[in-house]
Amino acid sequence: MAQGRLDHGPSVAVIDIGSNSVRLVVYEGLTRSPTAIFNEKVLAGLAREVQSTGLLAPDAVAEALAALRRFRALCDTLQVGRVFGIATAACRDAQNGPAFIEEAERICRIKIDVLSGRREAELAALGVVSGIYDPNGIAGDLGGGSLELIDVRGTKIRKGVTLPLGGLMLKDASGQSLKRAEKIAENALSDVPSLKAGKGRKFYAVGGAWRSLAGLHMAQTGYPLHVMHGYTLRAREALEFCELVQRVDPETLSQIEVVSAARRPLLGYAAVVLGQLIRRIKPESVVVSALGVREGLLYSLLSQREKEKDPLIDAARSLNVLRSRSPQHGEELVAWTDQLMDSTGINENAVERRLRHAACLVADIGWRTHPDYRGEQALNLISHAEFVALDHPGRAYLALAVYFRHVGITHDDELSPRLRELASTRILDRARVLGAAMRVAYMVSASMPGVLPKTPLKVERGKLTLHLPGRFAALNGERVTNRMRTLSRLIGRESLVLEA
Repeated sequence: MAQGRLDHGPSVAVIDIGSNSVRLVVYEGLTRSPTAIFNEKVLAGLAREVQSTGLLAPDAVAEALAALRRFRALCDTLQVGRVFGIATAACRDAQNGPAFIEEAERICRIKIDVLSGRREAELAALGVVSGIYDPNGIAGDLGGGSLELIDVRGTKIRKGVTLPLGGLMLKDASGQSLKRAEKIAENALSDVPSLKAGKGRKFYAVGGAWRSLAGLHMAQTGYPLHVMHGYTLRAREALEFCELVQRVDPETLSQIEVVSAARRPLLGYAAVVLGQLIRRIKPESVVVSALGVREGLLYSLLSQREKEKDPLIDAARSLNVLRSRSPQHGEELVAWTDQLMDSTGINENAVERRLRHAACLVADIGWRTHPDYRGEQALNLISHAEFVALDHPGRAYLALAVYFRHVGITHDDELSPRLRELASTRILDRARVLGAAMRVAYMVSASMPGVLPKTPLKVERGKLTLHLPGRFAALNGERVTNRMRTLSRLIGRESLVLEA
């Protein structure tokens, strides 16, 4: 095993034969926070003519089968432990779907599960459960052939519905008319009374077409964080953008180059469906989920113990093991800051506490970088890391806390003002406090384990007190006391170092 990877057991792969794309994703292992080590897709467009002819188009079949031959060879090259195969709407609806699947199984040397609409909706919902922290809303998975809708509350999911409103299907059924497509979508969604339960909650947008829409919006607004998962739009803003995309030729839109040429013809149809859903559901906001059916499948295979893990903390622990000088020190920093925060009287809710724990675990991952650039590099790495169960303000908190840990709390003039805008005043303040506390911890411990448990920092008798007993007294010095003063000013206390 390469040192840059963790041993999570045999690698696993999912071959996903979608109605528009055929994709292979190979994951490091079957874990609560799986990391992709290889990801490739081919936009074969299997569903392109299913609505009008009832068949998978011959050229699409040929392209898909060619991709599957390569994918099987890649799995062999990567020595994948277990390969799962799934297929969705186009293959279950087309008359020649069974013949295609038979040939695909021969090429891939696996059994391919042609998902029912209900099962596809269920797996899409489980993908949202696996990647969104405490989800509450309607999950919608828009593929090339169908739209799956399902209610999600925490880890509970309800019975889903599937509708023939996928981008390729809708384009085919409407004769490439967006006006007709809008009427088709409006009629289909009018028969789904369960959508009313989504009012005032979130709508979780799953699928490549909606990610393309979100990416275009992100580029047009100059959004500072180029991470799709967790990208959130207020419902009204999302609806207005959908209406804009429907009105104009996609090629004339500003920043259209961020969307692949193959995706652009379907943008209008994706906007039609999302717009109709927003009007009917009236959600509070639209949240993009980069996790869907594939990740839902992997989540369904986990033990109950694994499912109950926090994927953010799980991923942060993995980074800690791979990149920190001492992984144990990161764990000790969690407990050390627990004691500090509990003693300060600062109100910290459960969400903020888990973010602090994650920040402690990744606090030292930039240590190999040149000292002058550790803050900047850690900021970039953490803000763009493949974390899930984390919204964008949370990403900003993690990145800023570790940035402040490296550069100090007063050296933020080089920070992007837009990045700071992602964090509320409260989150920014907490990031400064944690960054300042980390600066004390690393100055005392030199990043080595076994020191922090014996040198507690807490508020006692109204003073911020650092205990350096016995042999640890020699660790005191001007830099320690200066960092103590900085932290004490942030929390409104006097500082004291006790060498006994």
